[in-house]
Amino acid sequence: MVHTLAQSQTEPSQTHPSQAQSSETPASQTQPSYVTHDVVNQPPPLAPYDASEDAALLEGLRREGAGWAEPDVRRIGLLAGGVEAQEWGELANRHEPVLRTHDRYGHRVDEVDFHPSWHELMRVAVAEGQAGAPWADDRPGAHVARTAGGLAWGHTEAGHGCPTSMTYAAVPALRRQPELAAVYEPLLTSRVYEPGLRTPTGKRGLLAGMGMTEKQGGSDVRTNTTAAAPTAEPGVYTLRGHKWFTSAPMCDVFLVLAQAPGGLSCFLVPRVLPDGTRNTFRIQRLKDKLGNRSNASSEPEFDGTVAWLVGPEGQGVKTIIEMVNCTRLDCVMMSATLMRKTLVEAGHHVRHRSAFGARLLDQPLMRNVLADLALESEAATTLTLRLAGAADRAVRGDAGEQAFRRIATAVGKYWVTKRGPAFTAEALECLGGNGYAEDSGMPRHYREAPLLSIWEGSGNVNALDVLRALTREPATADALFGELALAQGADARLDAAVVRLKALLGEATPAGARRLVEQMALALQASLLVRHAPPAVADAFCATRLAGDWGHAFGTLPDGADPDGVLERSLPAAD
Repeated sequence: MVHTLAQSQTEPSQTHPSQAQSSETPASQTQPSYVTHDVVNQPPPLAPYDASEDAALLEGLRREGAGWAEPDVRRIGLLAGGVEAQEWGELANRHEPVLRTHDRYGHRVDEVDFHPSWHELMRVAVAEGQAGAPWADDRPGAHVARTAGGLAWGHTEAGHGCPTSMTYAAVPALRRQPELAAVYEPLLTSRVYEPGLRTPTGKRGLLAGMGMTEKQGGSDVRTNTTAAAPTAEPGVYTLRGHKWFTSAPMCDVFLVLAQAPGGLSCFLVPRVLPDGTRNTFRIQRLKDKLGNRSNASSEPEFDGTVAWLVGPEGQGVKTIIEMVNCTRLDCVMMSATLMRKTLVEAGHHVRHRSAFGARLLDQPLMRNVLADLALESEAATTLTLRLAGAADRAVRGDAGEQAFRRIATAVGKYWVTKRGPAFTAEALECLGGNGYAEDSGMPRHYREAPLLSIWEGSGNVNALDVLRALTREPATADALFGELALAQGADARLDAAVVRLKALLGEATPAGARRLVEQMALALQASLLVRHAPPAVADAFCATRLAGDWGHAFGTLPDGADPDGVLERSLPAAD
């Protein structure tokens, strides 16, 4: 009798209908009850599923003041987990963008062609408010609603989150130049996706990008060499230079840093000028990236490129920093989304896969691994929504939330994005060899994970930014410890961690910045879980992340942990 290993371990052999034998057939002529193309012990497709089915997501949405958006978030979640949207994500990455520098006649066009699936993803994202729409929404919680929608819609594909994020982030920076904001903001906050290069004011909706880094300096943008020369027209300059990493080059407008006579300044660069002619925006090449393959990242050259000054000369970093705060929040959101997506994939697999006589989900060690991942995912999601709530209240004038946002966003950006690669690797391993195959989708997620700790400042940049905030803006430390004090007395391990953190803060040095920020992040996540999560979640998190009763890999929760309580909350309901 021929069996597969999996079959022999899990279920009796089944006779295929085509192999049925009569009672008169000699035993020596009977066919094996298993044929090579029978498929057993493999999970069914995950899609369709509800990407918003996440207690931490929905509870955080309500807690941070956007409960009114729950029906929309649930609708987005069902759409994101649907067969069609999941296929859009796969196709957009399989059929990567293609650069066309010239048309058939030899005219310079500098256009990037995308697969239709990319445009479908973008169309839904913009329509669902993932771009600039919250800036035109006066309802308290509008920015929280956008973040929650992103936590659900991000289950489709990560790359198209780049242009929507930059569009969202461009609006507050552009407001530093009111006359430009009056023209462009209504179009950047539109819910209409209209691809193609045309006169900006002739379109129903616009997308914005950003160009900061250059080849010689990277994150040290003050060393930029792109030059901005003023023209006879007030506020209008021409740029000459070469940017090193400018994503989504088919956006309509870009915020760009360049050296003006008064110092490093911020400029608005449209791809098409008001008279309908193409601005000089020569795309030298597209980056050949580790992941994020659906999204085009480019090196544009400026040569007499027309640009409008945004904010005063010499204050380019100050002008664009609000944009960076917004995109850093989105890095946290996208990392949390990636964690949740890969956890759902892993949970689905182990629920339907058996080995050594039992379902993988019922194996104690696998439950430990999944529960540990679930703790990390919930902590990331809860912190993301708290940061979104701070952003929402800060833009409405809450000074305390502005101080908290300033430091906590940088802390969250450092830590949550750092956890992403290890998390996705462990989730992939839950699928074993199946997860290592491209058609599982897990390799795409794994390649995506490192980007989010690099984009908008690597780990060192963010850690040092936290030190800078603590030194120059003392209100940020007060805001952070004020937040931690809300959980004081609820867990002795958290109280001890806060005491250690205060001592570490007094000894902070640049060389120790990562250690300090890590401790800040863990204390902040623990305080949120102690206040808002079930005891099984909060206790396991504090025991492992704060009290050190943990190993060096996921799946090392102590014997006293309650993985069943964690997983009951964290895994989607069985289908």
